[in-house]
Amino acid sequence: MIISLLVANRGEIARRIFRTCRTLGIATVAVYADPDAGARHVQEADTAVRLPGAAPADTYLRADLLIRAALDAGADAVHPGYGFLSESAEFARAVQDAGLRWIGPPPAAIAAMGSKTAAKRLMAAAGVPVLTVPQTPGEADLPLLVKAAAGGGGRGMRVVRTLAELPDALAAARAEAAAAFGDGEVFCEPYLPTGRHLEVQLLADAHGTVWAVGDRDCSLQRRHQKVIEEAPAPGLDADLRTRLHGAAVAAARAIGYRGAGTAEFLLAPDGRLAFLEMNTRLQVEHPVTEAVTGLDLVALQLAVAEGEKLPAAPPPADGCAIEARLYAEDPARDWQPATGAVHLFEVPGVDVEFATHPAETGLRLDAGVGAGDRITVHYDAMLAKVIARAPTRRAAARRLADALARTRLHGPATNRDLLVRALRHPAFLDGAVHTAFLVEHADQLLDPDGKSAPLAALAAALADAAGHPGTAPSGWRNLPSRPQHKRYRTADGAELDVRYRLTRDGLLAEDHPDVRLLGSTPESVDLEVGPLRRRYRIARHGDQVFVDGPTEHHTLTVLDRFPDPAAELAPGTLIAPMPGTVVRIAAEPGRPVTAGQPLLWLEAMKMEHQVTAPADGLLAELPVAVGQQVETGAVLAVVTAP
Repeated sequence: MIISLLVANRGEIARRIFRTCRTLGIATVAVYADPDAGARHVQEADTAVRLPGAAPADTYLRADLLIRAALDAGADAVHPGYGFLSESAEFARAVQDAGLRWIGPPPAAIAAMGSKTAAKRLMAAAGVPVLTVPQTPGEADLPLLVKAAAGGGGRGMRVVRTLAELPDALAAARAEAAAAFGDGEVFCEPYLPTGRHLEVQLLADAHGTVWAVGDRDCSLQRRHQKVIEEAPAPGLDADLRTRLHGAAVAAARAIGYRGAGTAEFLLAPDGRLAFLEMNTRLQVEHPVTEAVTGLDLVALQLAVAEGEKLPAAPPPADGCAIEARLYAEDPARDWQPATGAVHLFEVPGVDVEFATHPAETGLRLDAGVGAGDRITVHYDAMLAKVIARAPTRRAAARRLADALARTRLHGPATNRDLLVRALRHPAFLDGAVHTAFLVEHADQLLDPDGKSAPLAALAAALADAAGHPGTAPSGWRNLPSRPQHKRYRTADGAELDVRYRLTRDGLLAEDHPDVRLLGSTPESVDLEVGPLRRRYRIARHGDQVFVDGPTEHHTLTVLDRFPDPAAELAPGTLIAPMPGTVVRIAAEPGRPVTAGQPLLWLEAMKMEHQVTAPADGLLAELPVAVGQQVETGAVLAVVTAP
């Protein structure tokens, strides 16, 4: 029997596992790197053990430190969560060799699925359909997807549309895979841009029972990483669902699987089903399966690890559930991760976090951060997952979109507005989902601040004026005064000038002649825009103003009304958009470059970001080196006119 459990992970998944442990009466042990010293998973654990350092390679990826922490804290079991060492057969063996119980599949099963190339050979032998490409691909095999054999999460992946691109794509994927996973092996498979990403939740015990606990659709992705997931997968007929579940069970039996895992498949537009990989751990998207079955998958993991026998079959799915991943990133800037303080995070309608089975039409929140926390470059950019359950898929989508739209999230840029637009998009509601959905509908989904930003800036200026009552409004002067003037920058870089007067006859806004001011305080502004009344809630933190409107949200940066011309950077200067590490350099100073040519790669938040030449010219400066840490705003390169 498990008495005390160490979670060899951090953030949201550690908190979620701790919740089940509290329900079962199991003591909890957290581990934390220095940036996580004040993190919520640390505060909630019964015992916490410091892992000195900041980088994952020095902390959460150190098997020896994690095992020592478990032994020192008196834990008798280790749960790996997901990510980090969760799919390391070596770590699983080391845990068992230390006399600790491993909450996961046998190390041999992890090893069998650890290499995607070896896994595909094994699955093919077991009769599971797989995607294949000839040893030497030809034109007929295009387009191709280059993938890392040992990786996941979109790293080490490249799309190849011409054979001429293949050598460079292989080299780049090998380099990224070696850096990310310590293994540079890559392989090719057919690239199906409009395929669907389906998966089956598996659970197996040591007594020969293997469950297919329903299916999920995880097709909405960016950079080959999931953004929206749902259960059950929509639009599958009975025959296809039977084949899908049967292939997943066959995959689990072929490797003697135990515990929770997920078999992932690609469904081609012509109906072909092919095995992609098996994740030998709990999935990020497991909450949607819990929401429709009422199961606690973590509790079942623990029960299987203790040797319990599963019932003959899992409960059937009831209703539909959809999960949206909230990331600290800017979709309008190629999904660039964002860092900084979280000032406010409120999701309305959530009664209990990590509820495994929300009410018939209810919400679940799995969050790793909250107000007062800080997002750093050291870890994944995911802030939280919001899950809605309802009797039908459309009802779940509507409930989730509404909750996200009403969420107040002040801090780094996020993908929240994109998620709302995606969930309300007619094609999504009709079930027309595929892996290129976000690209295909980018014009509607990646809408930047747009037409509503100037009105939000006016509301911010009026709230600021309401917070400074010592300054008499212009309407109380005997002579007409100059307009009040405020300058803001939107999240997408546009600069806005706000000019207005408050007169005896009301608000006179230069760019909004049809707007009336109904009331204002430092925290809220009511405006009448034509026939519509619009209420804005305002919060200011430093030089940032967060404006929550009735249907949109804006982050504005207050600008000096009289900017210093000397502060402008020289044309062609490329600066770091966030703190990170220079991992590769592909150009030399003093040599000509062409527009779009890769100059270097910056790694931050578990992703690589390519920095390219903005125009044809000469690479005049490259003041960085591989391995160098850079801060936001640091000059990375300067490209001058040819």
